[in-house]
Amino acid sequence: MLTNGPAKRVTIFINEDAQRHMTPLHDAIMSYLMRNGISGATATRAYSGFGSQRAMHSAGIEVRARHLPIRIEFVDAPHKVDEVLPELYDMVSDGLIEVQDTSVVKASGTQAEPSPATPREEKKSAATLLRVYLGEADKWRGEPLYDAIVKKLRMMDIAGATVYRGILGYGAKGHEHKRSVFHPMRDLPIVITVIDEPAKIERAVAAVEAMLEDGLIVTSEVEMLRLVRCSGAEAVHEPGNPS
Repeated sequence: MLTNGPAKRVTIFINEDAQRHMTPLHDAIMSYLMRNGISGATATRAYSGFGSQRAMHSAGIEVRARHLPIRIEFVDAPHKVDEVLPELYDMVSDGLIEVQDTSVVKASGTQAEPSPATPREEKKSAATLLRVYLGEADKWRGEPLYDAIVKKLRMMDIAGATVYRGILGYGAKGHEHKRSVFHPMRDLPIVITVIDEPAKIERAVAAVEAMLEDGLIVTSEVEMLRLVRCSGAEAVHEPGNPS
């Protein structure tokens, strides 16, 4: 049972069209997490993004819309996360897995008793998470600012970026932003997330700051952790971003 205290948050980035045994990979991952007693998980579909193969995917580009990134996130006790990560590593052959230390301040519900952890190899590396908060209507030299930022990040050889479109929000000015039948094109909130080496993120922050007139830039130190079941001399590879 998930209780208040230290925990781990796991975020998985995959493509929407990724499959596992003739089933959408995001469905397979969610079913696996539920079967193995994870307290809860959420899958969200991104608005646009690019990954290691340097291809732009957007809901506005029909032929590439099926490749849009899916983000799956869950929080659980450290030992539960250690149990499920080896299988998740096998399932996510093309994507990215991020693990962050966090703390649960309020928890409810019950879950199954933990089972013994699976022996595994792991490879860790320090990274920085960058989040940029802006409005959908923001422009940069005549084009949407979020598009311009993503293009700039690609030119800087950033490993990957994902753009999320909100359905409701407000910012420092206290203005509410939402979509409705009467106002279908309101200035909805946009969040761009990036994970890469600290030095590259530092350069990206400087570039984004020069383009962002009204918004918010947030960075967090994170640790990239990739796990694989111990099965002889099997190699451990760095995860790539969804493409």
